[in-house]
Amino acid sequence: MTTPETTAPEAPPKTATYEVAIVGAGYVGVPLAQVFAEAGRRVVLVDIDEQRVERLRRGQSYIEDVSSETLAKLVADRGLGATTDYDVLRDVDAILIALPTPLSKQREPDLSIVLDAGAEIGRRLRRGHLVVLESTTYPGTTREQLLPVLERESGLVAGSDFHLAFSPERVDPGRVDWTTKTVPKVVGGIDAASTEAAAALYGSAVDTIHRVSSPEAAELTKLLENIYRSVNIALVNEMAQLCDRMGIDIWEVVDAAATKPFGFAAFQPGPGLGGHCIPIDPFYLTWKAREYDFSTRFIELAGEVNQNMPYYCRSRVSQALNHGAHKSLAGSRVLVLGVAYKADISDWRESPAVKLIELLQNAGATVEYHDPHVPAFASDGIDLASVPFEPAAYDAVVIATAHSGIDYGELVEDAQLVVDLRNATGRAGITSEKVWKL
Repeated sequence: MTTPETTAPEAPPKTATYEVAIVGAGYVGVPLAQVFAEAGRRVVLVDIDEQRVERLRRGQSYIEDVSSETLAKLVADRGLGATTDYDVLRDVDAILIALPTPLSKQREPDLSIVLDAGAEIGRRLRRGHLVVLESTTYPGTTREQLLPVLERESGLVAGSDFHLAFSPERVDPGRVDWTTKTVPKVVGGIDAASTEAAAALYGSAVDTIHRVSSPEAAELTKLLENIYRSVNIALVNEMAQLCDRMGIDIWEVVDAAATKPFGFAAFQPGPGLGGHCIPIDPFYLTWKAREYDFSTRFIELAGEVNQNMPYYCRSRVSQALNHGAHKSLAGSRVLVLGVAYKADISDWRESPAVKLIELLQNAGATVEYHDPHVPAFASDGIDLASVPFEPAAYDAVVIATAHSGIDYGELVEDAQLVVDLRNATGRAGITSEKVWKL
């Protein structure tokens, strides 16, 4: 794991119980542990949540992309471990950090979770260790933030005593065509030896490795991927609002444009952005850009358009009730269908459906939701449980997430009014005067 120009830190003898430790047993860490374990690596997950750790030890998965059957087999046959004790890090060869990087209330990067973990790691760091950050963040985090913490707590020097790199997670929950194993892994180290050490580790479990020149390049790669989606979704969301005024079906237009075999990638409009990345990651770059006296106006405008979509959708529901049923939104019973941020998963983080529910409630509507994947949720004063699928009992049903298990024909037949924000009825070939589209 060296290059002719550099010397790698001396590796310890392989006598430890585990080879790879993954700090953070969430939607990134658990699938990553699965891939390494299936490749024959001895893996341990480290997490401060005792309930998570106990479930992992019993082979019970709480991550949709890793079944309990798969996890239990890895625990029994491959020795996949889980612990709350950071001391396990002392004897492993590699430490991967897969922890949340949220935004503060002021929408600035909050690295406290990662840096606190970095301090714990630093106190156990020794010569020969490889440390890789996977958490999404702004360019410079690995070198300017994590590296000093590791060096301060360990008394070691990055590059000469231990390897340090960044490799962005690229998880898309619920996706089966591309997985942690098959999605190419981007790696960038603080020096050539760190890059090669990280590439060798991931190359033992992941199909394709793409090296970049630095952790900064790898950090910005992740942000560009998500900003690309944010900007294009904002474009089509803005087009949807214009199409409403022009009396044109935006879904028909997107489908038609998608027939062009080059120069166009289809993005779908909707009630806003959701999930762990796209609503948050662009703000990491806009914040960092200010350090260079640069305004990322294009990115910020996309954020404004996408953040406005739940408000526009609330108006669309009000319009449908007024013109389609001669009712006011205030006092109406509204069923929101789906609160997960995308179809067929249970993740409702940053879901625009949650904001839409809040806005409908503030407008005076009585709002309930049905989601077969999310039995209950609580957020910002909203505490709801999924109700039975009885569309006829409501003045309007709003399709906020197009789960595939819903019978949309039955929905349109039974409902008094449907506001379809995802074109679920159109995809099902259903046309009805009851249906109002985005």
